Amino acid sequence: MFDLSDRAKFRVRGADRVRYLNGQITNDMGKASATQAIRAAVLNAKGHMNADVFIHCGDDSFLLDSDSALRLGLAGRLERYVIADDVEIDDVTEEFALLHFVDVPAGELDPGTVAAQRFGCVGYDLWLPPSRRAPLIQQFGARFRVCDSNCAELLRIERGIPRWGNELSEEIIPVEAGLESVAIDYSKGCYIGQEVISRIKMSGQTNKRLRGLISISGAPLRSGTRLSDGEQGTREVGWITSAARSPRLEKEIALGFVKRGFNAPGTRLLTGGDGGEGVPVEVVELPFA
Repeated sequence: MFDLSDRAKFRVRGADRVRYLNGQITNDMGKASATQAIRAAVLNAKGHMNADVFIHCGDDSFLLDSDSALRLGLAGRLERYVIADDVEIDDVTEEFALLHFVDVPAGELDPGTVAAQRFGCVGYDLWLPPSRRAPLIQQFGARFRVCDSNCAELLRIERGIPRWGNELSEEIIPVEAGLESVAIDYSKGCYIGQEVISRIKMSGQTNKRLRGLISISGAPLRSGTRLSDGEQGTREVGWITSAARSPRLEKEIALGFVKRGFNAPGTRLLTGGDGGEGVPVEVVELPFA
C-alpha cells in the first residue's frame, strides 16, 4: 500500500470536457473510465512536457492527478487553453486522499477502486475523503505491507518508472523517457505538441533515451552526476537522474538519460564528464526488476 495523498488533484467538468482534454493530452480520453485510469503527458507546442498525469472518470467529470510540485503550474497550463469551451477546472487536492495498492486483488479493497499502472504493473487507486485516510491506512496496514516514500522510490527506480522532478521536466519529450507505450496514443486526434511526437515516431530516433545504469565496481551512484564515454572519459554523453542501492538486486543502480550512439545495452560509461576518475557503469534495458 502506498499513500499518494500529497499528489495534486483536479476535477474537469463541463459539456466539452472530453473534447477539451483530448486536445491537451497525449493519450486517448476514450480509454479512461470510472474503473480505469490512463497515464498521459501534457505538452507544449515543441513537444516538451508540462506535466505527467493520471486521469479517470468521476461523476459527470474527470479526476486528474499529478506530482505535487505541479499543483500551481498545471492549473495555469490547463486554464490557459480553456477559451470558448464549456469546461470548468477545479483544484480538489484537499478534497481527496489517494491510496494505491499493488499485488492486491481488487476484490479485497473498498468498492470504487480504479485500476492504474503507476509502478510498471497493474495496481489500484482508492480515492477517498481525507477523514477516512488514517482509519483505512490502519485497517489495510494490518493486512498489507505499507510502502513508505523511501520504499516507493526504490521500487520506482527498480522498475524504471520516470518521475516528475527527476526524469521528467519541461526539457524532456515523453518518448525520450520511455512513455510512448503507456502514455501516448498515436492514432487519436490532434493535441498540443502532436506534430513533434509524430515526427519522432516516423524517424524512430531521439537525441537521448532513458536507460538503466549499473555500477560495475559496486561504488555508489549519485543523482545529477554527468556521464562520459567509457574510453577516455572526455566526452559528455548523459547524466544520472535517480540512484539507489537495491538490496533485492544487491547492486548500485540508477536511471539516467544517455545520448544516441552511447545508449545501447552493454555500453560502458564513466560517471563524471571532466576527464577525472569516475565510477564505471554499464547501460542496461529497463526495468531492472
